[in-house]
Amino acid sequence: MGKGGRAETKIGNNDEVKHWQSPYKPLDPKAPSLPSKGEIKAVIPKECFDRSYFHSMMFVAQDTIMAVGLVYLTKSVLSTSLPENILSVDAFNWFLGWNMYAFWMGTILTGHWVLAHECGHGAFSPSQTFNDFIGFILHQALLVPYYAWQYTHAKHHRRTNNLVDGESHVPSTASENGLGPNKERLSAYAVLHEAIGDGAFAGVQVFAHLVIGWPLYLMGLASTGRLANDGTFLDKDDIIDHFRPSSKMFPSKMRIKILISTGTIFATLGLLLKLSLDHGFLSVFLWYGAPYMWTNAWLVLYTWLQHTDPSVPQYGDKEWTWVKGALSTIDRPYGIFDFFHHKIGSTHVAHHLFHEMPFYRADEATAAIKAYLEPKGLYNYDPTPFWKVMWRVANTCHYVESYEGIQYYKSLNDIPRSSALKKKSA
Repeated sequence: MGKGGRAETKIGNNDEVKHWQSPYKPLDPKAPSLPSKGEIKAVIPKECFDRSYFHSMMFVAQDTIMAVGLVYLTKSVLSTSLPENILSVDAFNWFLGWNMYAFWMGTILTGHWVLAHECGHGAFSPSQTFNDFIGFILHQALLVPYYAWQYTHAKHHRRTNNLVDGESHVPSTASENGLGPNKERLSAYAVLHEAIGDGAFAGVQVFAHLVIGWPLYLMGLASTGRLANDGTFLDKDDIIDHFRPSSKMFPSKMRIKILISTGTIFATLGLLLKLSLDHGFLSVFLWYGAPYMWTNAWLVLYTWLQHTDPSVPQYGDKEWTWVKGALSTIDRPYGIFDFFHHKIGSTHVAHHLFHEMPFYRADEATAAIKAYLEPKGLYNYDPTPFWKVMWRVANTCHYVESYEGIQYYKSLNDIPRSSALKKKSA
């Protein structure tokens, strides 16, 4: 079971599907004891923690050259003007060409996004001043409030899979999803799920995560934690966004940095508006807006899938420890996209254990971590293609029973329909 086993899980419509299962079962009396962070670090070659200005900047140059090259190629074969006859072959080629550009430019820019993320962690170079300079430019150009997200993402690492004090992709409870004490469907997602069915609801989950999830998260409307920066529970109507210096997300010492991040976001939006007025909104959308949406989709996909599976535990505050949270991370293969995204998804366990490690040494570190943790049944690697995992997670990971104790994701697919309950009670 070191590599994880195969389990049968109900996806919907009474279909049983075999898939990967995490080998670590904390509720099992025979569950292995967990090593300390220091014990894990001791098995990793020390040179894996060496950071290089030159090496990191080479990847910035590599990604930038690819982006510039794609712009040059696209500009030479496509026009931003809509074809006169939208039913013509030329129109088909136009739509296909711009969609291909959007996907691949969004994929390339995700590499820049990951490099800025490295800067925020201090993994880009030995100088945090230099890291913040590069990371600020790269992230703000992609409409990411660098300092705000740097802070919240650090909390995500400090409190991974903590149901109370976690940050980003924090599971909602049964009651928050609209389920009553006897699993009756009362409101919210539970009612929507019954109305549209299993498959359509999974599609809504994919859309909500990949298309609108990132802006909603930044605005404090989805996927945030349950606690304010002072450790108190948020009120029902509290919105903890990434833009206001007064947001309960941040301590007062962060206010100037938040103001700088937000101000630069507005300046970038102002520049995009100016370009739109000068060159047309369609042109700006084609060159920038559509790729931006793909970049957002990629980053949400990674954070969603690297910590979410029906077999991976989520911990209440009393059960949670840092090592438990970090070892709840999952490595997944992303094929050719590993190259573009600097292996952020296939070496995510190492990244969560030691975020200060540069990504270009993560392969070596992952091999050492795997050799140490896998025989203990503590290393999560799911070989399933990521698009299949996405659909499985969208079908099976909807809620947890509560934010106390050790919880596992459950699916609304398994909740009886209201009509079935009425027939049963009749």
